[in-house]
Amino acid sequence: MHIGPHTLSSNLGLAPMAGVTDKPFRLLCKAMGAGLATSEMTSADPKLWHTAKSQHRMDHRGEPGIISVQIAGTEPEQLAHAAQFNVSHGADIIDINMGCPAKKVCRAWAGSALMQDEPRVEAILKAVVTAVDVPVTLKIRTGWAQNHKNAPTIARMAEDCGIQALAIHGRTRDQKYQGVAEYDTIAKIKASIDLPVWANGDIDSAQKARAVLDYTGADGVLIGRAAQGRPWVFEQIKHFLATGEHLPEPPPETVGEILLGHLRALYAFYGPHRGVRVARKHLGWYAKDRPENRPFLAVVNQASDAQTQMRLTKNYFASLTPQRAVS
Repeated sequence: MHIGPHTLSSNLGLAPMAGVTDKPFRLLCKAMGAGLATSEMTSADPKLWHTAKSQHRMDHRGEPGIISVQIAGTEPEQLAHAAQFNVSHGADIIDINMGCPAKKVCRAWAGSALMQDEPRVEAILKAVVTAVDVPVTLKIRTGWAQNHKNAPTIARMAEDCGIQALAIHGRTRDQKYQGVAEYDTIAKIKASIDLPVWANGDIDSAQKARAVLDYTGADGVLIGRAAQGRPWVFEQIKHFLATGEHLPEPPPETVGEILLGHLRALYAFYGPHRGVRVARKHLGWYAKDRPENRPFLAVVNQASDAQTQMRLTKNYFASLTPQRAVS
């Protein structure tokens, strides 16, 4: 899959998720098969760029591969300036967020709320594309309401404005993450434009990825919530798409090694104190759908320091594989 001059290592992308796709998680998913891992949504408002949260979100030092940064806002000039700022700080691709359904974002008429104002969408796309020399991509939903699925109109507009790839989540803004994603709209859009298209929404397995690619004709798929606690899902999907064969779920010792490496990266990135707090949600995701992990989770979430959190995690996975200690 190609985006402008960039050739991706796979047609699997990590969908940008606020509070999730920080640098440690992006690096992990890239190492496990994601061809692109877009940053958390960053505000276009320069007054917010110097907060600790924004500083972490815009930190790409030492990040391998193609660096894709997602920006969000409502004013064309401000978004254009934000794109220039992020390119000057290492971004290879700028992604514009018009897909987030969160109330806080939509109340400010950003994210997927923008899909209600097509003239503003066009002004934003033109301003950002003109402002930078790197590829600009766009993330949208199928529409802003079930009876207003205007994604095909915006997709054609995006192509005319010079957008170089389009990601479409198969839900409308008012659905948020409820119900099930639909792919008819994505297929319709892919058939009507020449841009690379990412299909997004409810893709949680190798079989589902294959089915969505075949049905929509999309060039790639974005994986979001399914990668939380299962970053190896990229390896599994990549292998299945290439061979038609299923990789088994990783054994406990492998999961333990991945998780411990993730914890170390979080402590190094955020510092031990904040890193422990951020790690708790990841521990929860690693334990989700695994009832046998609940006793471990109840204990480890009480850890108030990195050393204790690491020790409890290491001991737990070592107890699952007594013949081999987890490093």
